Amino acid sequence: MTISAAIFQGLSWNLAADARSLFAFHFMANALEAGTAVAVMAGAIGWFMVLRRQTFAGHTLSLIAFPGAAGAALAGVPLAFGYFGACGAGALVLAGVAADRTGSHSRESAATGTVQAFALGLGFLFVGLYHGLLNGIDALLFGTFLGISDSQVKTLVVVAVAALALLAAVGRPLLFASVDGDVARAAGVPVRALSAGFLLLLGLTVAATSQITGALLVFALLVTPAAAAQQLTARPLRGLLLTIAIGLAVTWLGLALAYFSIYPVGFYVTSLAFAAYVAARAARAIGDH
Repeated sequence: MTISAAIFQGLSWNLAADARSLFAFHFMANALEAGTAVAVMAGAIGWFMVLRRQTFAGHTLSLIAFPGAAGAALAGVPLAFGYFGACGAGALVLAGVAADRTGSHSRESAATGTVQAFALGLGFLFVGLYHGLLNGIDALLFGTFLGISDSQVKTLVVVAVAALALLAAVGRPLLFASVDGDVARAAGVPVRALSAGFLLLLGLTVAATSQITGALLVFALLVTPAAAAQQLTARPLRGLLLTIAIGLAVTWLGLALAYFSIYPVGFYVTSLAFAAYVAARAARAIGDH
C-alpha cells in the first residue's frame, strides 16, 4: 500500500489496527514525537502565559512566526531558522515595549498590536516576493504533519528540554511575579528581567509549535489547554500538569485524525482544544451548582 493510500483510506471499525497504522510510516512516528515535545512545552509555557495575562503577546508572536517562515522560504534557508529567528526577535521587541511602559496598559497593548499588524503585512509581502510556487503556504499557516525530519524532531526535543529546564529554574519567582508583581518587586524579585526572559521562552515555544500547528493556529495549543485547566483547578502544580495532559491529548488525537483525513492537523488540534475548553467550562458550571 502506498503512503497516500494509507493516509486517505479513512478510519475503519478496527480501531486497534488503525492505531497500529499510525506507526507504520517513519514520518508519522516523527510527527508524534515532535508533537509530544511541542505539546509539553506549549502546555507549560502556555499555563504561565494565561496566568500572566499575556495572551495578546502570545498571539502577536504567533503572527510573527508567519513572516519568519515566509522570509526563510524566500531566502532559501530552512524554515526553522525563520521561525526561531523571527519569534526570538519579536520577543525582544515585545520585552522592550513592556519595559518602556509608563503605567498605561492601553499604550502597551497598542504598541503590541502595531507590531502584530506590521508582522502580518510583512509575511504577505514575502509571499508576494516569492516568484516560485510556494506549495507550503497552507502548511505555514495551518500546519502539517508531513515532512517532519529526524533532525527537526531532535531540534524540537532539544528546544523543549531547554525551555522546560529554564522554566523550572525560574518557576517559583516567576509564579510569585505573575500573581502579584508589586509585592514580588518589593521583595527583591527581578520582575522586569523575569518578564523579558519569559517572553523569550514564549517566543521559542511559538516557533516550535508553529512547525506543527502552523503560524495562525499555534495559539490553540498555547492558550486553550491552559484556559481549560484553569477552569478546573486553581492550584498551580495541578493546573500545570492538567494543562500538559490536555495539550498531549488534543495533539495526539489531532495528529491521528489528520492522518486519516485530507484536512490539516491545525484544524483538528484547534477544534479538539476548543471542545476541551467547553467541556471544562461545563464541568465547572455543574460543580458550582
